[in-house]
Amino acid sequence: MHKLTFYPLGNADCCLVDLHNKKKILWDYANKRDPDDDEDKRCDLPKLLRDDLEAAKRDYYDVVTFTHADDDHIHGFSEFFYLEHAEKYQDDDRIKINDLWVPAAVILETGLSGEARILRSEARYRLKNGERIRVFSKPEALKDWLEGEGLSLEERQHLITSAGKTVPTFKKDKDGVEFFVHAPFSETIDDQEIDRNDAAIVVQATFLYNGCESKLILGADSKHEIWSEIVNITKYYGRELRLEWDVFNISHHCSYTALSSEKGKTKTTPVPEVDWLFMKKGNKHCKLVSTSWSIPSKDTTQPPHRQAKNYYRDVESEHEGEFVVTMEHPSKTAPELLVITLDCSGATVKKTRIGAASVISSRPSPRVG
Repeated sequence: MHKLTFYPLGNADCCLVDLHNKKKILWDYANKRDPDDDEDKRCDLPKLLRDDLEAAKRDYYDVVTFTHADDDHIHGFSEFFYLEHAEKYQDDDRIKINDLWVPAAVILETGLSGEARILRSEARYRLKNGERIRVFSKPEALKDWLEGEGLSLEERQHLITSAGKTVPTFKKDKDGVEFFVHAPFSETIDDQEIDRNDAAIVVQATFLYNGCESKLILGADSKHEIWSEIVNITKYYGRELRLEWDVFNISHHCSYTALSSEKGKTKTTPVPEVDWLFMKKGNKHCKLVSTSWSIPSKDTTQPPHRQAKNYYRDVESEHEGEFVVTMEHPSKTAPELLVITLDCSGATVKKTRIGAASVISSRPSPRVG
């Protein structure tokens, strides 16, 4: 089977994809826990990841993806990973990245500081060297930058994957997974000032195990305008299967902006395209994952929003699925790892022990892909 692990990090992201063939793919990394605060219930992300790698007898990930360069997706990464562009990030205790995946915005954005600047330096170094990197964009978006570095687009085109394509380095028949790219679109990085949320990586991962398929959508922090464009483009090309899902990592920490421009009084009413994506393309017994703080009972300016949650509860009911908040699993007082297995029973939340008791999600009957 394949396995997904979501970490309780508050309004921050990290998802570990463990493939049946033992490859490990890390999707974002943001370690914002305060180790000096005994009340901080967020997990010790570096320790958990190191423990997992040690158990696997390795010191690297096959792929590390940064969907975009916002702090809630990259915080602390330069303290954890071995980076190739500068010696000060290369001590023996650091975790290595075989392949780095980034959107083109990470390469092209200017005026950066802090961790975002460090990530840009690493991505640029790898792209200039022509190895161990994949950039998500239409190749033409990088043409001018490459020429400014004395390189041609043709020399680096094999390292660039655009929306509407699959990542060529992963195959279902070989690795048990296929990544179909929905975003970013080239127009999201044409402007001088890049909106990182609009230019983030969005993919559908299709997992194959013993002839059965399970599908995951990783939505980064995309807003409803991007989702509407994804739906319309996918429908136009007759690729509706590319929007099916068994697990959906919902966008932007349960923000209403992923559904609509209007929050709503008690429940967010999504725009039609987004409603279609959730109500028509979710499979039975699907899982909706909110990588966020506990959902508040009152209105808040920042996510998570109770109005968005109330819509996702409708989706949960429609598909006999589960809506899970990372900082509420299995309880608000003691959040733990959210582990979802993918096999011929579909997507199943792994039981979590609370003292002597266990919490076990309903497991659907086996299915054929």
